[in-house]
Amino acid sequence: MAVYERQTKTVTCVECPTRPPHAAPEVASPSLALPPDGSHATGPELRAESVEVFTGTAGASAKREYERRRDRRDSRIRDEHPYLGKLILAVTDEPQSTRAWATGARGEEALGQRLDKLRLSHPGVYVLHDRRIPRTTANIDHIAVSAAGVFVIDAKKYQGRPSLRVEGGLFRPRTENLMVGSRDCTKQVNGVHKQVDLVRSALKSAGLEQIPVHGVLCFVDADWPLIGGAFIVDGVHVLWPRKAVDNLLKPGELNDQGAQHIHRTLASSFPPA
Repeated sequence: MAVYERQTKTVTCVECPTRPPHAAPEVASPSLALPPDGSHATGPELRAESVEVFTGTAGASAKREYERRRDRRDSRIRDEHPYLGKLILAVTDEPQSTRAWATGARGEEALGQRLDKLRLSHPGVYVLHDRRIPRTTANIDHIAVSAAGVFVIDAKKYQGRPSLRVEGGLFRPRTENLMVGSRDCTKQVNGVHKQVDLVRSALKSAGLEQIPVHGVLCFVDADWPLIGGAFIVDGVHVLWPRKAVDNLLKPGELNDQGAQHIHRTLASSFPPA
């Protein structure tokens, strides 16, 4: 992955920079905002308007995994049944484990489109889609940066109504569980915590540990009530796309120049999947 600098008309590799890394944005305590006049910038690498970052394609890796599984099944059935393979494929359904990847990709794409519209209509909001976690096969669906901080968003396309189930509290330890219909989806909360920890670690390595990072589980097309419905489970926001947009537009102390710098930093730490 590389960045293009308009003024010098050069392309610079992000993974192997030939010059010192970008300086961390100046933070004036207690505010996280940077000087609005940009007087601290000393080179073209710190002029946000001269750098373009590839935001990624929402749902791309999930869609590729679905196609890989589908093609592998098709090939196996055609090889095992040279004459009837085409008919078998026409009258049988794909395994649920294969269809789940296609469903997940559609959920990521739907949320990605909404976030892209928000980015175009509201300067100061920056997004990244389908980012690979280095040294793993896992990915982060969406990362958004706004004045309110960094949002690590995991998109899900489940059927049923998300709800919070609380157990214990008086004579035994209190536990919070995420339910979608009758299905216990608490493990999805743990997954978001891991992603948030990775993003915080990347920011800390860049000297940006003071930036707030929020974990979000966004259920697309779930059975949300007409009034209310959003909640927090173990520190993770559980909501729907419109509510996610509202959270991104909340006021904060990070100005536009700082948000762009964080956006570039995270794009470098988590390349497209």
